[in-house]
Amino acid sequence: MKSTKGKGLHVVTFILIIVGALNWGLVGFFGFDLVAAIFGDMSAVSRIVYALVGVAAVVELVTHRKSCVACCKGCCDGKCGDHGSSNSMPQGGSSDSMQM
Repeated sequence: MKSTKGKGLHVVTFILIIVGALNWGLVGFFGFDLVAAIFGDMSAVSRIVYALVGVAAVVELVTHRKSCVACCKGCCDGKCGDHGSSNSMPQGGSSDSMQM
């Protein structure tokens, strides 16, 4: 059974990380801050966007291994049911799988 626990949080944090990474790419390559251009240089909204991107990065750092099939290859080859793999075992996985 596929586990959907935390999937919404993962999607939101992933999107925020992409937004932040693209913005930093624009800053690095072109000296252009898209967030500041849209919301104003260090406006309240810009600061909220920057803060949310930072929080999303921390959340992903803490929860990434749990939600990533590629990172799970070392512990159970994605078969424990905690990673949304299509070839997951019934809930609970095998007795030799590591719990993260």
